[in-house]
Amino acid sequence: MYICVIADYGTGDPAFTEVVQRLLMAFPHAQVHSLSVPPFSTLATGFWIAQLGLNPGYSDRLIYHNCAPRQDDPQSRRDNEGEGLTYALLSNNVKVVGVNAGYTLSFIKHHTKLLKVVNVSRGGSQFRSRDVFPPAAAAIVNEDFTLLGDSLDPEQIPDIPLDRIAWIDGYGNIKTTIPAHTMNLEPETKVVIRIGDVVSDAVYSDGSFKVPEGTLAFAPGSSGWQSASGGEQIRWMELFLRGGNAWERFGKPRVNQRITQIA
Repeated sequence: MYICVIADYGTGDPAFTEVVQRLLMAFPHAQVHSLSVPPFSTLATGFWIAQLGLNPGYSDRLIYHNCAPRQDDPQSRRDNEGEGLTYALLSNNVKVVGVNAGYTLSFIKHHTKLLKVVNVSRGGSQFRSRDVFPPAAAAIVNEDFTLLGDSLDPEQIPDIPLDRIAWIDGYGNIKTTIPAHTMNLEPETKVVIRIGDVVSDAVYSDGSFKVPEGTLAFAPGSSGWQSASGGEQIRWMELFLRGGNAWERFGKPRVNQRITQIA
């Protein structure tokens, strides 16, 4: 079995080790990979749930995610209560267990066979992903569905915001939530992009490497998956500075920051 743990604990944080240790109690022979997203970034969490869950991979796969900003209720919290746990069975039978917060389920909400609340305590620990959730995930993976509750209505889950930074990769490429199919431009068209207070010229391209060295390309990137209808391939636009770093060009913006095409 393959388990991907997606959480906002922080790169290298021992919290990942603690959670993996609990998961391995239930799945001692599993391969586990940890992916750290920025603090409270439900958008990045949702993006990677979809990218890793909806693309080809190991058939026996669990995505276990925890990014719970506890922003569903602005009032003081009783007993460390937070957003509720959910279970999604994707269209390709990948299992997804994690907190329903912000955009965590937005990218997959139309790609599920099953989307349900998991009836476990919403409180009881500041570290629920270690102390409360692993036994529930283990039960579900072992086809014990007694903890499953009401179905979630996809219409009650926020839509993907189509103008944000979803991720910055190790090369400084900026992955966006702008769908490539919404771009009605000819290749080599010049565009102007604003992120925060920084504005930069770019060239629209149908392939990132089809631009000269030193040119900022605005092009369909490497991330995406098949649409829920099973037809077209969803691709997300990416800002790519060939021979440089697009993230630095735009002043090191944050994930979830708004992107505007102003020309």
